Amino acid sequence: MLALSCVLAHAAIHPGLDMAQNDTLIIRAALEGKASIYRDVEIEGSKSLYRLAEAITSAFGFNFDHAFGFYSGLKPATMMGISPRYELFVDMGDADPGVLSVKKTKVSQAFPAIGHTMLFLFDYGDDWLFRVRLEQTGKKIAKVRYPRVVATHGEAPEQYPDPDAFDEDAPTYGINLATGEKIKIGKRGVD
Repeated sequence: MLALSCVLAHAAIHPGLDMAQNDTLIIRAALEGKASIYRDVEIEGSKSLYRLAEAITSAFGFNFDHAFGFYSGLKPATMMGISPRYELFVDMGDADPGVLSVKKTKVSQAFPAIGHTMLFLFDYGDDWLFRVRLEQTGKKIAKVRYPRVVATHGEAPEQYPDPDAFDEDAPTYGINLATGEKIKIGKRGVD
């Protein structure tokens, strides 16, 4: 009953954009802490947050293989304490009270106005965090498949970087055994 009342209250507070049948939303997903790395995804407002999450992860070249959520709290420390919250766990039958479904919530409901921003947390183990903001609305174009990436900026990180990979350009450090001093070791030896 509590979950139903939360859904009804959320619908009353956030009715969604007044969208025509042929409207789309252009949503920017930027890597948290690295705003210059982003993807703009155009999606139909009638699609679910689940489909938006799938489009965002695909736009960054990630596998869509982990649980996720969209959060109203805009700081990692507070994101789960502010409602509304939308999590895949609801659809899996394992969520906290008051959390809403990502499969039943339309993108236009969760992003009711241009400028509305949420945090998207993908993979609760690796904590991929994206700042997701409704940038603008658009019109559907005949014979175009949605969702689609309409802008890309910056190189996406690897979802699963090799922990043993060695970056030849990165400086390495050692200890001078005679003095105990930290020293930088370059390509040609000690710098």
